[in-house]
Amino acid sequence: MQLTKNLIVIGLLATYSIQAQVLPKKNYPKNYFTWPVQATKALAANFGELRPNHYHMGLDCKTDQRENVPVIAAADGYIAKVKIEPFGFGRCIYINHPNGLTTLYAHLNDFYPALEKYIKEQQYAQENWRIFLENIPADLFPVKKRQFIAYSGNTGGSQGPHLHFEIRDTQTDKVLNPLLFGFPVTDNIPPDILRLAVYDRCISIYEQSPKFYPLKKVNGVYTTVPALLLQNTDRVSFAITSYDRYTGSTNQNGIYQAVLYDNETPVSGFQLDSIDYNETRYLNAHIDYKLKTNGGPYVQHLSRLPGYPPSVYTDITGDGVIHIDDDARHEIKIAVQDADGNTSLLQFAVQRSTAKAYPPSATNTESAPKLFVPGYVNVFENSNVGFYLPANYLYDSVRFQYKEIPGSKSARGYQLHTGNVPVHGYFTIHIKNNLSNPEKTVMRWWWGSKDDYKKTITENGWSRASFRTFGNYELVTDTQPPVITPVGFTNGMNCSKLSRLVFTIRDDTEELVNFRAELDGQWLRFSNDKGKTFIYKFDEKCPTGKHELKLSVEDLAGNKTERIYTFTR
Repeated sequence: MQLTKNLIVIGLLATYSIQAQVLPKKNYPKNYFTWPVQATKALAANFGELRPNHYHMGLDCKTDQRENVPVIAAADGYIAKVKIEPFGFGRCIYINHPNGLTTLYAHLNDFYPALEKYIKEQQYAQENWRIFLENIPADLFPVKKRQFIAYSGNTGGSQGPHLHFEIRDTQTDKVLNPLLFGFPVTDNIPPDILRLAVYDRCISIYEQSPKFYPLKKVNGVYTTVPALLLQNTDRVSFAITSYDRYTGSTNQNGIYQAVLYDNETPVSGFQLDSIDYNETRYLNAHIDYKLKTNGGPYVQHLSRLPGYPPSVYTDITGDGVIHIDDDARHEIKIAVQDADGNTSLLQFAVQRSTAKAYPPSATNTESAPKLFVPGYVNVFENSNVGFYLPANYLYDSVRFQYKEIPGSKSARGYQLHTGNVPVHGYFTIHIKNNLSNPEKTVMRWWWGSKDDYKKTITENGWSRASFRTFGNYELVTDTQPPVITPVGFTNGMNCSKLSRLVFTIRDDTEELVNFRAELDGQWLRFSNDKGKTFIYKFDEKCPTGKHELKLSVEDLAGNKTERIYTFTR
């Protein structure tokens, strides 16, 4: 019995060794970077976690559930860029290092004093709180390893106090997996594999729901129940739900890589490292997007969809689709690994049971769905609405669905396929404009409980705007100007005891084109973190005495509101 167990262990170790050689091994410098925040060395999220429409592109370093924890430079270098935006990174610093790498620190509060002063001067010079300084001179803000650069915060797209930290290749701007750099986060736990999904690849991913199989773990190896999966198709592919946990934490973090084997031959795999922000939306091809948007779990494909360039995938002997038309038993193995090399195996067999009748092709009639194919320009148009998709905008084939529907906020709307199928980039939609006030037109998209508005350009009776989602569309007349509401402040007030002025702006479209504040005729810096409120913190720009504050706001349709307040400081 003991001999059998030893043979199993030896076999598994040999498998891990073979698996580790299939995808390229990364030899990034270890111990070059120090932990970037003076808090407990722990992660809230790691690189490659699955998020709506993107991969998580760095480490979320815990800050002991507090803001204003000192953030430090991870290595010698110089501050090369600074970004401030209402969502996304919030307040963010980029540091270039002499080894050709860049580190990024996001969701910050105040920068260190010299940098804070410089950024404020640039904001006033540009008369814009939202700013991206991309060419800061290298000799202006040199930093040493462990030098204080900012306080941690919760700005931008953050939903709780933490530091978002990235490592990038300075030349290519590709984001690298920081856990490959030897940071002191102990991980001795192999990934958990929760579920297996099987797909019929004779039809589009978007025309089916996967078959799920329960898993059990025997002698450290996962297997399906049953162990042999009989499939009524000639071609199958697989997807898994898998998470990683590091030692001492119950967080479900993302896995690093997975490799698919057919009868011990590696077929394909993915590795979550070296991803450009221009590529991160391809996450929607890496997961079952339809399943997730309908309330299901994340599953990660072991096959590369037709419209997904290699990117994180490596085609070894195939693209991950297993051909089972030979009626033979195929021994399948999926090896899942974290960034520390801990590996879990899922093993099962798959075989064709009976021949499958393929779905009939769409007939050439106006009532038949129009087939959209990845790799080709796809066009739809009629007398009311039209658009075209560039060749690289679909990940798998789609039998495009269209129908006229009642508008949610207007008389007529148009369903352009379904919001359950992803589109890779922005595409322009043209809608015939029969509204009585075309110059006040905005285009609205909605699907389920979500909606979005865009400013339109109207020419020759057609209005156009760009979106990157299928779903329902309509044109809406917007003549209502934004509403400005002061918070804790009244006109004519003595503000000597206030530390700041706060205003909320509300609009029917929830989108603003412009906000401008002037104090005594001069531009005044209001922050707009998370887009909810506009805040001015009293500083030297507002000395003691009487003042006039003018606020001007414009929405997507060009409706404007202006308010003038007086106060004493």
